[in-house]
Amino acid sequence: MGTEVPRLEGIFPPIPTPFDAGGEIDLKALAENLDWWNRFDLTGFVVLGSNGEAALLDETEKLRLVDSARAALSEDRSLIVGTGLPSTRATIVLTRAVADAGADFALVLPPSYYKGQMTDGALGRHFRTVADASPIPVILYNMPACTGIDLGAELIVSLAGHENIVGLKDSSGNVAKLGRIHAELGERFRILAGSGSFLLPALAMGAVGGVLALANIAPRQCIEIRRLSKGGDIDAARELQVRMISPNTAVTRRWGVPALKAAMEMLGLRGGPVRPPLRPLGGEQRDELRAILIEARILDRNEKEMNR
Repeated sequence: MGTEVPRLEGIFPPIPTPFDAGGEIDLKALAENLDWWNRFDLTGFVVLGSNGEAALLDETEKLRLVDSARAALSEDRSLIVGTGLPSTRATIVLTRAVADAGADFALVLPPSYYKGQMTDGALGRHFRTVADASPIPVILYNMPACTGIDLGAELIVSLAGHENIVGLKDSSGNVAKLGRIHAELGERFRILAGSGSFLLPALAMGAVGGVLALANIAPRQCIEIRRLSKGGDIDAARELQVRMISPNTAVTRRWGVPALKAAMEMLGLRGGPVRPPLRPLGGEQRDELRAILIEARILDRNEKEMNR
């Protein structure tokens, strides 16, 4: 089992899965997107996350994505892969498979179908069993908006005692909880903000980076917020963080994956359609999204991405 914790800091885009017009995975589009993202100082990428529509993919598709992503990345880029499934057994099977395909870390959601029975005891046993069986380090993934389960600080601190559980991606936005976890565990347990909406506050509370949907369309800005924070230029970091709140909200809580893919298309990337039951943005929503990106200076008025 590895514990390559130093590679678990910085900015990681949770990349969308591009589909072609027939609804099949478009691996050529994936490679083109990764080629563009690789121009930025991103630590690595997350495949099979919420923004990757992982819940809508079958196992064969998942492994093809991991294989293709790993082939397109240099060894110094960390590949984090979402492997959380409804059963402990299935999670272990997928975790081992993605490790064989080149994943560096497994990002594991809590099982949530039987939410009423997912006590701290049940969840603790689940995560420890997965970590025992995983050939790669495990990152806890707290995503209460999708799972209905909010991992508590006590449980997270307890799980961090496992040698193969090395970090947390937290999308709850509870930065006070992140501060408590960091105070108890220090740098040996890596905390990653799960949304661009609270990247700067999370960094102030001990996070070492973020897994941010926003980083797919504004990688330079997300990297810069972290750089400014580390350098102590909090005023500049705050100004940029505030400017990124509206576009982040648009591609997450407000319109979600359909908006993220539409924004990518506006920037010249390959977003492609979403997979049903998700639905694409309507015309008025796309117009509003474009205006938000222009206002945030992610997109210029001639629809040429400003990072290039």
